Amino acid sequence: MKNLPEKSPDLLRLPGLHKAILRYFEDSDFKSYVDSFNERYLYWDDLIYRVKDESERAQIWTAMKMFRSQKTEHVPYPHISMDYCITPSIQRSLHLYDRYLSGTIQIQNKSLHLDKRYIVSSLIEEAIASSILEGAVTTRKEAREMIEQKKTPRSHGEQMVLNNYETLQMLIEKQGGPLTPSLLLEIQQTVTKETIIRDDIGHFRDNNDVKVMDPVTGTVHHIPPDYQEIPNLIDGLCEFVNANDEEKFIHPIIKGIVIHFLIGYIHPFNDGNGRTARSLFYWYTLSHGYWLMEYLSISRSILKSKGKYALAYLYTEYDQLDLTYFILYHIDTMNKALTDLIHYIEEKQEYQKKAQELIKTRKDLNPRQAEILSEMMETPNQVYTIFQIAKRSNVVYQTARTDLMHLEEQGYIVKEKRGKGLFFYYSDE
Repeated sequence: MKNLPEKSPDLLRLPGLHKAILRYFEDSDFKSYVDSFNERYLYWDDLIYRVKDESERAQIWTAMKMFRSQKTEHVPYPHISMDYCITPSIQRSLHLYDRYLSGTIQIQNKSLHLDKRYIVSSLIEEAIASSILEGAVTTRKEAREMIEQKKTPRSHGEQMVLNNYETLQMLIEKQGGPLTPSLLLEIQQTVTKETIIRDDIGHFRDNNDVKVMDPVTGTVHHIPPDYQEIPNLIDGLCEFVNANDEEKFIHPIIKGIVIHFLIGYIHPFNDGNGRTARSLFYWYTLSHGYWLMEYLSISRSILKSKGKYALAYLYTEYDQLDLTYFILYHIDTMNKALTDLIHYIEEKQEYQKKAQELIKTRKDLNPRQAEILSEMMETPNQVYTIFQIAKRSNVVYQTARTDLMHLEEQGYIVKEKRGKGLFFYYSDE
C-alpha cells in the first residue's frame, strides 16, 4: 500500500452538527448523498474523491456518523472500546449462513448437498492460502501433493502449509471448548512450528519491537499495545469469547470476526499473529454450530484482495474503532468463498453424473470407482497416489488401494511403480 488512508475527523470537533442534521431533513439532495454513502458504509477517505468541497464533505460526514451512531452496537470487551453496525447487507448474509445450517445449499431452485469429501479439499486450500498470505513461497500443486501424499515438507513454504493444515485439523477436534491463554499459545505454536525463530514460538511477546508495516515500503500501519498489557488483554479476550451471550447477544459470525480483529490489533506474538487470528475465527464459528466453515476457504478470498484486507483494519482503527468496515470486508470474503464452494460442488456433482453414466456402460465399477475414473479422465496423464485418492474420496487407505487396483486390472488406468511407491494415471493414448 503506497499511501495510507486519511484519518477520519473526530465528530465532536466538526462544526455545525445541528445544522447538518437539520439540512438532512430539509434538503432532499443532501439526504440522498448521506443515505447512499451510508448504505455502502463508505469511509471518510472515500468521500474525498466524491465530494470536492471540504465544507460540504464535513457536513455529509457529520450526518453520516450521526445516523450510524443510532444503530451502533457496543462490543463488551472491557479493555478496548469498539462498536459496530449491522447493515442490511450484513443481515442478509448472516441469514444466509443460518439457513445453510440445514446441510443443504439452495441456489436457483436446485439443492446442493454437502458431504465430508468436500472438507478435505477446502482444508487444504485454506492451509495453502493462509500460508501464502504470510509470505510462503510454494505452488498449490506442490503443496497439495505434499499433504495428500504425506510427503515431508521440502521448503519453508511447504512447512507453513503443513502447519496450517495440522492446526485446522487440531481445531476441529478442539471445537466446543473454552478459549484459554494456553490454547491460544498452542495454536500459535502449531501454526509456526519450524517456520519462525524458535525463541518466538509458544509465548507472548515480551517487547515493543513488533509493528505492523508494509514489507515493501516500510510504512507503519499499526503499533500494537505495550507488551506489558498483553496478559490483561488476553485474559479479557478469553472472558469475551467464553461469555454467555444471553444478556448481550452477538451473532457468532460477528463475534468470530471481532476475535479475528482483536488478535490482529493486540498482536500478542512476535510472529504468527495473522495465521493465529484466522485459525481462531475458524475455531470459534465451528464451535458455535457453523460447520459450513469447514467447507469454506476464506483465506483464499482474502488472498485475492490483500489490499482491501489491510484497509479494513486501517479504516476501523482510523474511525474510532468502528468494526463495521472489518465486518463488511470479512462477510464479503465469506460470500466469495461460498460462491467458490458452490462452483466446486457443482463441478464434483458433474463428476458424479458422469460416473453414473459410466456405470451404465461399465457394469464392473461401483459408484465410487466410477467417480474416481471420471475425475482421472478429466486430467489425463496426471499422476495420483493411493493417499491422494483416499483423501479425495474420504475413505481409508486400503479402500482407495482396492479401488485403484481394480481400475488398473480392468484396463481403465495405468499403474507404475516408482521407487517404493505406486502411481496411477489415466492415459488417453
